[in-house]
Amino acid sequence: MAVAQRMYARALYEAAREQRRVDVARSELAELVAALEETPELEAFLVNPQLDPGTKAGVLEEVTSGADPIVRNFVRLVASKGRAGQLRTIAEEFEEIVDREQGRLKVELTTAYELGDDEASAIVARIEQASGRTVEASRSVDPALVGGMILQAGSLRVDASVRGRLDRLRRELVTRT
Repeated sequence: MAVAQRMYARALYEAAREQRRVDVARSELAELVAALEETPELEAFLVNPQLDPGTKAGVLEEVTSGADPIVRNFVRLVASKGRAGQLRTIAEEFEEIVDREQGRLKVELTTAYELGDDEASAIVARIEQASGRTVEASRSVDPALVGGMILQAGSLRVDASVRGRLDRLRRELVTRT
């Protein structure tokens, strides 16, 4: 993540926090990102370096016309500074800041088979206990893991799968010969 994107996201967070509008900003920024995902032409327009930042700001002003003023002003500022094409990554960074500040941790739990709700809840409870944060877990199944699980939280990846263990053993055997 570039420093500039982090700075913009932090500035939005601080401004939204001062106005007690963090949840509104989070929701509306997520809607903007969803609109970018649903309309690849809009995102292509925003990332095109040959187009004038003022033109991009004008289009974004129309797109965010019904949004909260803090979000509209932020989007207009980002576009006028020539960073409209970075809105998605700024929004991702903003989301991470909000989660961190609110004591939330998002994790991806991948298992070899579908976990029951009790099993998943027990794993989430252990993660919450270890991290001291509220955990929001998304779950997926990858039968190629054979057994065990992979836990991904941000850049931290814990591979406790049978496939992962076999891969590590194979690498160890190859490097020892």
